[in-house]
Amino acid sequence: MSQSVHLLTPSNLAVPKHNISFLSTFNRRLPVTTTTSTTAVYVFPKLSIRAASSDREPFVIVTDNGTSSLGLQPPTSQPDHALSSSIEVDAVTEAELRENGFRSTRRTKLICTIGPATSGFEQLESLAVGGMNVARINMCHGTREWHREVIQRVRKLNEEKGYAVAIMMDTEGSEIHMGDFGGASSAKAEDDEIWTFSVRAFGSTLPERTINVNYDGFAEDVKVGDELLVDGGMVRFEVVEKLGPDVKCRCTDPGLLLPRANLTFWRDGSLVRERNAMLPTISSKDWLDIDFGIAEGVDFIAVSFVKSAEVINHLKSYIAARSRDSDIAVIAKIESIDSLKNLEEIILASDGAMVARGDLGAQIPLEQVPAAQHRIVQVCRQLNKPVIVASQLLESMIEYPTPTRAEVADVSEAVRQRADALMLSGESAMGQFPEKSLAVLRSVSLRIERWWREEKHHEAMELPGVGSSFSDSISEELCISAAKMANNLGVDALFVYTKTGHMASLLSRCRPDCPIFAFTNTTSVRRRLNLQWGLIPFRVSFSDDMESNLNKTFSLLKARNLIKSGDLVIAVSDILQSIQVMNVP
Repeated sequence: MSQSVHLLTPSNLAVPKHNISFLSTFNRRLPVTTTTSTTAVYVFPKLSIRAASSDREPFVIVTDNGTSSLGLQPPTSQPDHALSSSIEVDAVTEAELRENGFRSTRRTKLICTIGPATSGFEQLESLAVGGMNVARINMCHGTREWHREVIQRVRKLNEEKGYAVAIMMDTEGSEIHMGDFGGASSAKAEDDEIWTFSVRAFGSTLPERTINVNYDGFAEDVKVGDELLVDGGMVRFEVVEKLGPDVKCRCTDPGLLLPRANLTFWRDGSLVRERNAMLPTISSKDWLDIDFGIAEGVDFIAVSFVKSAEVINHLKSYIAARSRDSDIAVIAKIESIDSLKNLEEIILASDGAMVARGDLGAQIPLEQVPAAQHRIVQVCRQLNKPVIVASQLLESMIEYPTPTRAEVADVSEAVRQRADALMLSGESAMGQFPEKSLAVLRSVSLRIERWWREEKHHEAMELPGVGSSFSDSISEELCISAAKMANNLGVDALFVYTKTGHMASLLSRCRPDCPIFAFTNTTSVRRRLNLQWGLIPFRVSFSDDMESNLNKTFSLLKARNLIKSGDLVIAVSDILQSIQVMNVP
């Protein structure tokens, strides 16, 4: 068979316009009619896409053995005994689909940090009902036993209630940070108060207005007159005196001090790095926490203060060696000057990135943070890696039941940039209104997504090739073409059948207007897909026979009133590298 290749890309998808008349309006029920008798053939090594040669003949995909697996008509039905009676989908998404239809589904994913305010089973269930896709546990706080109980409750919630909440473990990192407050959940620093930052070891009770620092060289590195920033500048101090291991500081910007908050210090308008820059990215405690995460089977491990790709590669090799069957994704937190300098190589090495704006804003001038966020989001999408926008999204809701208008605008901008996920930190971990905070993220996301579809229809973005092989390039082109067709035809949903999640990720990268139903046969892949934009992950058993898979999913989804006859879908698969357009029978 000839191997001449004409990839089906957005640029050449329009080539057969003289052969096939695609409906350009949203009243788009098929079949599509042809206008000439000419046949156009596009050949891949294992498949070709042929335009029709006569009226109302379907678009056909032809494999090497001559069989067809793509048509505008639905596949032939299979015997009832061939269908499985089991399909797993998130309970909240299922309810949304039934009540409001395809276009109502939220595309931006939501992450909640779990803390004392939300660690109980009922509170976790309330967050799941409210739209939480990923539960984050922060190893800066709590004991491993406490985190183990949270993980068990989330797993129980998924098993008993039908959710697919993934678990992200966030390492502490080895940067300079404060200690605990002797049991207190927080402390308030007032203007002009003198506080002592000390590297000394105290008992269970700290002296009044005293804060432990984890870095032994802290008192040596700081100088009188330096500015000390707590938690990215939420509270500010000026160094006024050094007394051995103690550093006396005057509060210049009052605020709430939280346990384990990050510390940075500035001198003459520049960040003081010195020994801090030489601290290892992954501390000895972090390695113990990573062992804990591997043993507990978390879905994601977020690494703090990543300085280079080498750290990510080392961790991924370690995870593979410790658990050969592990499917843990590594998320790089971009929160330092080094992270920005080596951004592309870090993102390429990782499985995703987090824009940790709080700590990042402590290392670069505040006015540079918005541009840095935009750059990180764009690079992640171009390289096909999910990106999370985090830190201080709704900071005021830690204490108040409604956000500021500026916070709503900030959330809106992150959604408009098409970030995969938004993350709550203190708002859900120890805030007074965690469920209301999540509701704000959800409602703002839905509204901005709808506005984007209405006002910025069919957004164009240059997506460079990311495949490492010709087969990967075919998958990319199929997904780009499927997304373009979905927008042009106004289809109800995209279906993707994927064993590894890669093809679903490629579709998500294209940010199509319709939701993406991602079918996988692996529970861990299903949970991992819950982080990515626009994906509605289902778990269902399937075979290498695409016609059988389509009939099975059609039957199961129709039985649950999630789709109906006549709905228009486009299906792609990494099983056969195929693309199919059809009405639900």
